[in-house]
Amino acid sequence: MRNRGYKVFKLFLCLLLIFFIVIGPYYLVTYRPHDVDYNKENDEPQWTGVISFWDYPRLDQKTGTNFGWIYEKIRAFERANPGVYINFKPLNWEKGPIQVDTAVKMGNLPDIVPIGSDYSIISRDVLEPLDQYLTVDEIKDFRENALKSVKYDSKIYGVPWMMTTYTMVLNLDLFSERGVMPPENGDWTYEEFVDKMQALTFDSKGNNKIDHYGFNSFIQPGYYNVWGILLSDGAKVFNQKMQYSFNDDKALSGVQKLIDLKTQYSIVHPDFGVNNSNKSWTNFYKDKNIAAYPVGTWSLNVLDGLQKEGTGFNYAIAKFPSGKLGKSVTLSNMIGSYGMSKQEDRQKAEIIVKFLKFLVKDEYQQDLTRLGVFPARKSIGNIYADDPNMTMIYEDLENANIIFDHPYWKEIDEILQREIQQGVIGNKSAEEVLRDAEEKVTILLNSLGN
Repeated sequence: MRNRGYKVFKLFLCLLLIFFIVIGPYYLVTYRPHDVDYNKENDEPQWTGVISFWDYPRLDQKTGTNFGWIYEKIRAFERANPGVYINFKPLNWEKGPIQVDTAVKMGNLPDIVPIGSDYSIISRDVLEPLDQYLTVDEIKDFRENALKSVKYDSKIYGVPWMMTTYTMVLNLDLFSERGVMPPENGDWTYEEFVDKMQALTFDSKGNNKIDHYGFNSFIQPGYYNVWGILLSDGAKVFNQKMQYSFNDDKALSGVQKLIDLKTQYSIVHPDFGVNNSNKSWTNFYKDKNIAAYPVGTWSLNVLDGLQKEGTGFNYAIAKFPSGKLGKSVTLSNMIGSYGMSKQEDRQKAEIIVKFLKFLVKDEYQQDLTRLGVFPARKSIGNIYADDPNMTMIYEDLENANIIFDHPYWKEIDEILQREIQQGVIGNKSAEEVLRDAEEKVTILLNSLGN
């Protein structure tokens, strides 16, 4: 009986073995398990291809080049995402805005657009809203004024990656030579500023010819080097309803203060008002005949480099002189942000956003010291803890006024800057500057149906 049971069990095992020999290969072919990479996100898009990307130069202190920082990040992203290639096109500051504007009008924008805080692009319905791609925590981590610069109609159209502002750079060698004390903690009123600049405007050769000047800058659309003075008494270009309002006593006082630097106090370089950005910057860093110069924080990297070469000078920074507003103010368009043009392929769009988020990861925000700018994310903190000049700017960064979220600000800005320029060079009074600017802005907005 036991023998019989054993034979039955043996027969069952033989039949089971035959079953697996016959059926097993079919099962393995049909239901073969997939390879799993546990280091890879399960929802990572599988799109591969080319992403077009335009951007402007940013001087990289580490490499001495204008695009070294971004090229490094592009290569790192391509290595981490095989099959994805970034076709990068360098722009320049002179012709780049024209190229971008033309691309907007022609409908051939690159996939990634350097929008900064340019509402003439953001408001044109050519970019993808990014709200759906960003988490609540990611949105909250951006600095408020940086995020505001890429929002339009309550939607987010760009990822801010850096920000900076204008500051007053002082040639301390000239201050020391003339026995003039820099402003304590960088704070001074307009009157104190004028007094010090008068002492720093002098004839160095004793031939009754002034060759050193307290102050210099330039006036040009798209640049806001002198707007800390123009807005110092509380002027607003637009009111809360976004109506043009640079036409009151506060605006008149601000414009008069700027004009007075040249016409009443004679403390500026004689070319102030007719020079361009390159010429005025050269007067400051190379000719070394200007005591105070307002410029973006990128310039501090340049000045540090000149010091190391032995061709620079000792410098410090100061805030813009305060007026009736009671505090220093700036106006800035110096937000670095990228937008994504309209996309038909959702997987490609997700890869593009993945790249934009890649650029603001912690280590790359820390790496912005190479560019002399500040992180756009609050959680990164002060990356210049050992640099008192940059720390002063960082602590005041939230007070920077970002240019206005008006769809026609670029056109209004050009009108204002040209009129103010006419006042500075002596062709118009402050009253005429404001009157003529308002008239031209009104004609512009009426022609556009606003």
